[in-house]
Amino acid sequence: MNAIPAMNRLIGQFEKLPGIGAKTAQKMAYYVLSGDKERAKEFADALNAARESIHYCAKCHNFTDREICDICADKTRDSALICVVEQPGDVETLEKMKDYHGVYHVLHGLISPLDGVGPEELTVKPLLERVANEDVREVIMATNPSVEGQTTALYIAKLLKPFGVRVTALALGIPVGGSLEYADAATLSSSIENRREI
Repeated sequence: MNAIPAMNRLIGQFEKLPGIGAKTAQKMAYYVLSGDKERAKEFADALNAARESIHYCAKCHNFTDREICDICADKTRDSALICVVEQPGDVETLEKMKDYHGVYHVLHGLISPLDGVGPEELTVKPLLERVANEDVREVIMATNPSVEGQTTALYIAKLLKPFGVRVTALALGIPVGGSLEYADAATLSSSIENRREI
């Protein structure tokens, strides 16, 4: 522990970021503080500006600085095909493969009773409203192949059954317990192409 309370507070905030341990958080804090004050101010300003201007898309719940994100607003996309993902970063990952031309729906997590996360904490209700009110042909469940991801996909598939839409899941190729974020474009492309019915 550092003797300077403000330094400990900064390190503690960096440690809260996913995948950042104590040593990395300390390095990040030292980096921010070791430069000139202007660099630290730019960092703080960028963080505040992003927090003020970026919010969830009214339709898909991805991050945007407009009411409707660019993907939902794009008339060339197939709006009858919705790919359901866990986090906004998953949209970015799937977009990199350039093979998918539908739209998305971001859940902002997975059902995990042990962590106190139920369907109410996710954007399941807005997804059901989209399917009920739009001409949706298929919903692709692109949740991570973990126990929570599969549980969430099956739960949503059960809720979608009365709507008569096709509900599919990504084909195997992404290892169980893996993450979309780390899958290569060829694997993702194959998973979308060879998706299976739930």
